[in-house]
Amino acid sequence: MDQERISRQFDFIREIDREKFIGRQTYLTDGQRKENDAEHAWHMAVMTLLLSEYANEAIDVLKTITMLLIHDIVEIDAGDTYAYDEDAKRTQKEREQKAAQRLYGLLPQDQGEKLRLLWEEFEACETPEARFARCMDNLQPMMLNAATDGKAWTEHGVELSQILKRNSHTCRGSQELWDYALENWIRPNLEAGRIRRGDQE
Repeated sequence: MDQERISRQFDFIREIDREKFIGRQTYLTDGQRKENDAEHAWHMAVMTLLLSEYANEAIDVLKTITMLLIHDIVEIDAGDTYAYDEDAKRTQKEREQKAAQRLYGLLPQDQGEKLRLLWEEFEACETPEARFARCMDNLQPMMLNAATDGKAWTEHGVELSQILKRNSHTCRGSQELWDYALENWIRPNLEAGRIRRGDQE
């Protein structure tokens, strides 16, 4: 056993426990508390396992799940950037690049480089796996928002135009799942007034 290698692996494993403390803006289905990054990652991994049949293109499911499990690890250092916080989004890329360098750098070089490349692939959103992973990353909080009668949408005064902008590429991962979300989650909450119509009001 390579003692240095396994020590670095456990250093990383201990460090990513901190992902459990990174809060998000999306409520759990009971509407009582908000989820954390680790819960978000687990949920998307299971979603991918179950919903990969709806991907626009054939995907490597294990690769996609791995991508989703590790892509938010950078938020341990960079913090969660709320989808509709335009000010925070201006510095997001720089903060996350710096975090990726430190966090994936804790691992042995071969593993660190592999995970860093997967993270960069997710960010670039140019492969079938990255497109489906991004689709999951957008649909999971939308599903929870709908399950809580739009609680977070209402609290933040989110407008339809913001949701549509945020999801402008969601259909690139799965047109069927985007159509389902639009019909079953967005439209009912818009009609109920939980999503603001914005300029249409």
